[in-house]
Amino acid sequence: MKNLKKLTILHSNDLHGDFLAEKVDEKLVGGVSRLSGYINKVRSEEKNVIYAIAGDMFRGSLIDSEFQGISTIQIMNLLAPDVVTLGNHEVDYGLAHLLFLEKCATFPIINANLHVKHNGVRLFNSHFIKEIDGMRVLFIGILTEAVLAKTKEEGLIGTLVDVEDAIQEVGKICDAYRDVDIDFTVLLTHIGFEEDKKLAAKLDPAWGVDIIIGGHSHTCLTEPCEVAGIPIVQAAIGTDQIGRFDIMVDTDNNCIDSYTWQCIPITEKNCPRDEALEELITQYKDYTDKKYGRVLTRFPRAYTHPQRNRESEIGDLIAESIHAQLGGDLVLLGSGSIRRPTLGPIVTLGAYKEILPFGDSLYSIKLSGAQLRHALQFMLREEAFLEGEHSEWYQLSKSVRCEYDRPTRTIVSLKINGEEVQDDKLYKVIMQSYHYLNIGDCLDLRREEIERNGKPIEVASNLPNVLEEYFASHPLIEYDDLPRLIIHE
Repeated sequence: MKNLKKLTILHSNDLHGDFLAEKVDEKLVGGVSRLSGYINKVRSEEKNVIYAIAGDMFRGSLIDSEFQGISTIQIMNLLAPDVVTLGNHEVDYGLAHLLFLEKCATFPIINANLHVKHNGVRLFNSHFIKEIDGMRVLFIGILTEAVLAKTKEEGLIGTLVDVEDAIQEVGKICDAYRDVDIDFTVLLTHIGFEEDKKLAAKLDPAWGVDIIIGGHSHTCLTEPCEVAGIPIVQAAIGTDQIGRFDIMVDTDNNCIDSYTWQCIPITEKNCPRDEALEELITQYKDYTDKKYGRVLTRFPRAYTHPQRNRESEIGDLIAESIHAQLGGDLVLLGSGSIRRPTLGPIVTLGAYKEILPFGDSLYSIKLSGAQLRHALQFMLREEAFLEGEHSEWYQLSKSVRCEYDRPTRTIVSLKINGEEVQDDKLYKVIMQSYHYLNIGDCLDLRREEIERNGKPIEVASNLPNVLEEYFASHPLIEYDDLPRLIIHE
């Protein structure tokens, strides 16, 4: 007869400082108060409950950025996850500050791959073993260099390069605990849904990985994706929902006997409030509302940025605002740096800082027409169109008009200021420092080749400051409604 025990694993990913409930169709949805209320409810109803977060607690809200993550750690301490893995945005305030924030956390933060280059010493514990009802549950935290590009600015710090490296690291950790009775093994990853599937397909079954809980790609699922018998899940983005596994664990054979999984909406109907947590959030909100309530500008209506990998109204507007302020032939604005789906019609300083929280400097670089065409062709590669895909996408100033034929995967026409781009002509491009420093990964261009066109120049030290000045000096800003990307399906 099998020895079975029930294990309930709740999980979130990419919370991005999404602390406050929002009104959707006259109903309150999300917010960490009701998220905490649901977690506490399940903890009171079920015997063996674990709550895990698959990266990116930070960035995306004014409450987070104003206090550089300290507020988030305090809020997370009250939310009381059992284990958290690092996401790419955990390093946004610098690695030294991240190590400080870890000391403020009352929960374990794991990561198997951030290490000091010269001696290989890890900066965090690679794993965490949760002992619950006589079971030992092993969690392993995974990132890759493709996700954690920010660490390229830290000369002493290295990361796992790709999924192949991650597979080897998982194997080492699992092998190290062969003599320990591990009943259940969870990979807590922040590498994106497609990379999770590649990882699952190549894992050695002898290592005993049971499930993968992922993040980064903000993938919304209705059921787990099983690869090589391993269920892979994510819970979209923010606090509007939470993932829930109810698993019967075979503790004799250390594997899943059966399971169910669902994505639970966080709503007034099924999630009570956590009043203690709500009080803390209110204190932070009152402070930021007072400091950032000043009106910068207004729009005729609210503009939108519904998805990362498409041209958007907000993307067009911000790219053109940069262009108007700094000049150049065109602006390439990283679409992922826009962190909210709507802005306006009244634009306060706080709303603006929430939608564009990253304080990147801006570079002016020179690209030949051939390089520019290649970069946009790379951006428009087929995988970039996939829902939930996190490859870099760019919002463009209105000086650009690019026609792309998706069936043949070719750029039909590329014009700057109404003239067809010439391969041997140089064009002045304004882009964020992060995207220039990682231009090989982002746009498949080599920095040394770009620098032969002319020395890149830092034209502004802080993108939000540039736009704040532009918005404040334009009391009414209208979206120009000119398409930059025309995609023929």
